[in-house]
Amino acid sequence: MPQGLQLFPQQASTIAKHVDWLYFFLIAVTIFFATLVCVLVTFFMIRYRRGAKVDRSNPVNHSTTLELLWTGIPLVLAMVIFAWGAVLFYAIQTPGQGAMEIYVVGKQWMWKLQHPAGKKEINELHVPLGKRVRLTMTSEDVIHSFYVPAFRIKKDVLPGRYTTLWFEATKLGTFHLFCAEYCGLGHSRMIGRVVVMTPGDYEKWLSGGGNEEPLEVSGERLFQRLACATCHREDSKGRGPSLAGVFGTSVRLKSGASVVADESYIRESILEPQAKLTAGFDPVMPTFTGQLGEEGIIQLIAYIKSLARKPDSSAPPTPPTSH
Repeated sequence: MPQGLQLFPQQASTIAKHVDWLYFFLIAVTIFFATLVCVLVTFFMIRYRRGAKVDRSNPVNHSTTLELLWTGIPLVLAMVIFAWGAVLFYAIQTPGQGAMEIYVVGKQWMWKLQHPAGKKEINELHVPLGKRVRLTMTSEDVIHSFYVPAFRIKKDVLPGRYTTLWFEATKLGTFHLFCAEYCGLGHSRMIGRVVVMTPGDYEKWLSGGGNEEPLEVSGERLFQRLACATCHREDSKGRGPSLAGVFGTSVRLKSGASVVADESYIRESILEPQAKLTAGFDPVMPTFTGQLGEEGIIQLIAYIKSLARKPDSSAPPTPPTSH
């Protein structure tokens, strides 16, 4: 079939064929029952047409077997679809260990992407073949939607919070990237491409170009410039909790609840430090709303994620926490 007449985009990720199988199953079930209804309607329309000599006395004819069948078969099909969809949804939401982290910021009307090594891209994303890629995404203005048809992935990109998405490319080539959420007059121009390369070519591409520094290095410099280190000391003796090894741990709050220190929690702690106060610390941290853009927040998060846990003999035996 010619490339321009393809009914569906090519399958270019590990999850694509599984999404298609579920989709085709739903289409098959829909076609079967739609055809069955049309056939029965046509049959009874002809059989009981005006003037036809048929029995219209409509006697009561109860059949428990028939009632169980037309109740049980749709129930089984519905549960199969539910279970299949739930398993697929879990797989789509769980990138697993060792995924490469890439940060995405949507903005009217462009995609800004940054690799951990510091490489920045606009409306393009270069990734290695056969490597799981985890996208941490946010928006600077309105709701966008990151959509790569060939990978069968799509996720809303929201202002004020992070959403995540992952994929693993299985084919070399260049694939379309769209914004699938109407985001303003320039929505149709918010397009890009994903370039899948061999691991060797990707490393060459990553090392070429400008002198970008790793995100965690930029984050460390920003951390020092904002004087965060004066309160968040590594020896746990500052006015704020130590951030060494905090990422991914459970943080005990002043309210008695607990929360996992993920990207969203750290972002909220930077912009709204009083929202979730860490147990044992006073609300002394100022807000950085208006002082930091999304890229600066991403740099700080990358730095905090890079901090290794350093044991402190003078600290109480509680898990490390953060504002």
